This record gives sequence, structure tokens and C-alpha cells, in this order.
Amino acid sequence: MFESLQTKLNAVFDKLAARGRLTEQDVDVALREVRLALLEADVNFRVVKQLVARVRERAIGAEVMQSLTPAQQVVKIVHSELLQTLGEPARLDLSGPSPHVVMLVGLQGSGKTTTAAKLALSLRKNQNKRALLVAADTYRPAAVTQLEVLGKQIDTPVHSEGTKVPPPEIVRHALQRGREGAFDVIILDTAGRLQISEEMMRELEQIKALAKPQEILLVADAMTGQEAVNVAKGFHERVNVTGLILTKVDGDARGGAAISMREVTGVPIKYLATGEKLDGLEPFHPDRLATRILGMGDMLTLIERAGETVDKADAERMSRKLVKGEFNLEDFLGQLQQIKKMGPLTQLLDMIPGMGRMAQDLAPDVTDKQFRQIEAIINSMTPQERRDPKLLNGSRKRRVAKGSGSSVMEVNDLLNQFRQMQRMMKQMSSGGRGMRGILDMFR
Repeated sequence: MFESLQTKLNAVFDKLAARGRLTEQDVDVALREVRLALLEADVNFRVVKQLVARVRERAIGAEVMQSLTPAQQVVKIVHSELLQTLGEPARLDLSGPSPHVVMLVGLQGSGKTTTAAKLALSLRKNQNKRALLVAADTYRPAAVTQLEVLGKQIDTPVHSEGTKVPPPEIVRHALQRGREGAFDVIILDTAGRLQISEEMMRELEQIKALAKPQEILLVADAMTGQEAVNVAKGFHERVNVTGLILTKVDGDARGGAAISMREVTGVPIKYLATGEKLDGLEPFHPDRLATRILGMGDMLTLIERAGETVDKADAERMSRKLVKGEFNLEDFLGQLQQIKKMGPLTQLLDMIPGMGRMAQDLAPDVTDKQFRQIEAIINSMTPQERRDPKLLNGSRKRRVAKGSGSSVMEVNDLLNQFRQMQRMMKQMSSGGRGMRGILDMFR
């Protein structure tokens, strides 16, 4: 998401940095390119116009023109105004007595049914909330079956009554079951259409009046671009949407809908959904998204993801080895396997400040292939060779290459990269200056 926008904005800021002192004309030229980049990323043209106007007003003032680092100040202003456009972070409102009703609405194909299961799993894992899923989409027969299958996968009960019972009746019965079963949350998966229809909206209004949902979340496909904004406005006018969930955000390199929807509708984005895996739902953090768009990484998300997958005792042991300079290929293989659990390498690199461009140069299938090759090469070594790579002479390297289906040159490349990484990790463990420079920019 935002890959193309990030690339274009970085190119604009690089040009500004090369100029040193900036004139008003320099700023106008740069903002013209920023405007084009945002429009090409499918950001709504009114949102682009307002955002660029606010940036220009500040960028031609004293805070940039009299700054020792004017290009960095422009980036800081764009970051600040982008944050204003994306709005404040908003969380699911589950205050008051249980059960809390969360109603999901949206067009057919937006991913409502899968998102319902993702939300139920997220609430259980992160907030210890017990959810009841409700199959209230009777117009798409596969939707009922799909929700039942997903419910079994995440061990969450599903209330379903087939496709013959009217959705409002299904919801009425589900509410009763939710109260009697002492569920914390009732998640309603309602029907979608290929486009907004009067019949669809009337039914949603009936369900809303009956269920009195605490949250009405619009599930919108980020890949629909500008149209997603119009869909959001249509639903909001009829059922008063309280929040948005953007799905398939990993499938669109433009991603302008995320920037536009909050500004145009006034409704906050609460979650971003990625992929088909049921744990692919994360709270929307406007500040983290803004830094990623501007190529500054997203270390907080990376740290959180690491915390979920990395064994703490192993991490502490590894930290001690790093400080002592005892990190070997066996440790490297272990860390590689931990990283693989956290997600695709390109996605992780994109979260590290300054590494976004490297991520763009790597194709996901290439990095997965490289991971497998590295594993094969290290697994072809003896335990002694992994602990002390200096033992790897010519004949040993030939044996390792043959055993891993690679060449001696590829074995040498891996060993050279490993030595470089060892040096880099020693520097990091003793406290590098790179991160401080990035943080200083926002003080």
C-alpha cells in the first residue's frame, strides 16, 4: 500500500534536499509534484487541494525559509498536514453493558464476511472479548456457509438460520441468544450488493432500529480507489456509519482511499485488513501510516509484530551474544526463521526507517526464494561450521554448495553478507546515530 506514492514523494524531497536553501518557486514546483503524486495515488481531488494549500501556507513561511534544513522542514510540514487529514486514532467503542452490537455494512465483494471473523478473533486475542458471529447475509447463499466455516476455524460460535428467514428476524433471534449466552460482542454480517440500492438501505435501517448497534462499521475495499469514497458517503448518509475498515490494503500500491475517506466523510478509519489470514486485522494508526507514506518507516508496528512472534528468552540470549560479538550462522538461521513468522521481508524492510527503497527493489517472490536458499546453505553445514564459519575452506564450501543445490559463489556471497551483518550488529548494539537523526527531525 502507498508504494508508488512513497516513491514519488521521496523523489520530490530528494530534489528539495539537493537545492539547500529554498525559494518560494522551489516550494511551488515541489508541491505541484506532490499534488500529482497524490492524485495518481487515487486521493480525492478536494482532499488534495486542501492538503496542498495548507502545506504551501506553512512552507513559504519563516519555519522553512529561515531553517538550516529547509527540505527536512518541508517533510515535517507534509507529515503534520497528512496527520491532520488522516484524523485522530479511533478505537472500537465497547463501553457500557454487554453484549455490544457491532454491525458490518458494505458492498458485495468488499470482504465483510472474512472481516467479521477477523474482528471476532482480534477482540478475543487483544481484549479477551467473547463474540457471537451472526450470518445475516441471506442473499448470497455462500456467505452463511463461509461464516460458519470461518467460525469453526477461529473457535467462535455462529448464529445462522439459513437463507429463508428474513435478516431482521435472524438478528432478533441472535440478540436473544447473545444476551442469554452472556456474550461480550455480537457481530452482524449483513448483506451487500454490487451497488448501493434502496432495498438494501431499507433493510439495513430496519436492522439498525432493531439491534441498536453501538458501532456501525463500513467495510470498504481499498482497491476501489475514488469509488470507495462515494460508497462511504452513501452508507453514512443512510445508516450513520461510526467507523471504517479498509480491506485489501496490501493489494493496492496507490491506497488513496485511506487518505480520502476520513476527510470526506468525517468518519474515522478504525482497522486495516490485509490478506486472507484471519489474524490480518490491525488497528489503524494515522501517525504510523503518515510516516510510512513519507518513507520514514513504522518501527512501532514492527516492534509490536516482533513482540507477538519472538521468544523473549531467546531474544535476551541473542542480545548478550551480539554484545559479545559471538553471533554465528546457527544464530543467524534461528533469527531468519523468527523473521519469516513476522511476514514478508519486503513488508518488514518498509517499516524500518531508510529501508523503504530497498524493499521496493525486492520482489516478494525473490526474497522468499533467497530465504529458502540461505536456509538450505546453512543446513548443509556441520554444527561446527555454523558456529565457526572460518572452518569453511574450499573443499568444505564445495560440499555445502552441492548439498544445498547452490554454487560456491552463492555460498561465498552468503558468508560475505553474514560478516557485514556481524559488523553492523556490533555497531547497532553499541548505539548507532542513525535513529537519533531521524527522531531529531520531529522534535
